[in-house]
Amino acid sequence: MASALPSPSTLSSIASSATVTVAKPPPKPFFKPHHKPFSTTLAAAAAAVLLSAAPAPSFADPTFSLYYGTAASAANYGGYGGNADKKATAEYTYEVPEGWKERLVSKVEKGTNGTDSEFYNPKKRSEREYLTFLPGFRALAPVDAVLSNLALSDVGLQDQIATADEVRSQERKDDNGQLYYAYEIEGAGSHSLISVTCARNKLYAHFVTAPNLDWSRDQDVLRRLHDSFKTAEPSSS
Repeated sequence: MASALPSPSTLSSIASSATVTVAKPPPKPFFKPHHKPFSTTLAAAAAAVLLSAAPAPSFADPTFSLYYGTAASAANYGGYGGNADKKATAEYTYEVPEGWKERLVSKVEKGTNGTDSEFYNPKKRSEREYLTFLPGFRALAPVDAVLSNLALSDVGLQDQIATADEVRSQERKDDNGQLYYAYEIEGAGSHSLISVTCARNKLYAHFVTAPNLDWSRDQDVLRRLHDSFKTAEPSSS
């Protein structure tokens, strides 16, 4: 007996309910971002750290110049005279910050209190450094006596010592054994550093002074000026 064939409606229903599986295209390969080898990355990181940690260019080298002083007598004094001419006959040197101005010392000042040179900060004129010298001194007197003698010809120094909160002093010798006295005066309105020594039968005193407000801000620079002072043998060339 022949089997019954499905009706057209049954075939249609089967066809509509049949699930057709369509093959998906293969997934595209996943490309990870390119990374440098570990050693290269580590080297670059180390270089970056070194660069960031490296100190900034020295502020001191390009912003300070060396002044050469001759300690000429009032009779032989001719004003500015140019710093280059003085190098061969310099008796002392000290550093001067870039931008500071030299004040012309008069023959009267040189003859009365022995001022030989002076520089000041044009933005704060009371912030200055200067040097005085006195002939006829073979050696330094006791440290307290020297400061008192310096004040005799400097009214400003007298007032500062009289109103000082503290006056400190110390002795030191350079590599050649030359003795220097260093004083620090904390006055009511100003702060001073003084360095004193004897050479060539002369007493040299280098002063660095500033109002207390400027001192608090600029003391690193001002201490450098103080430390830079030294006497120098005139060149034989």
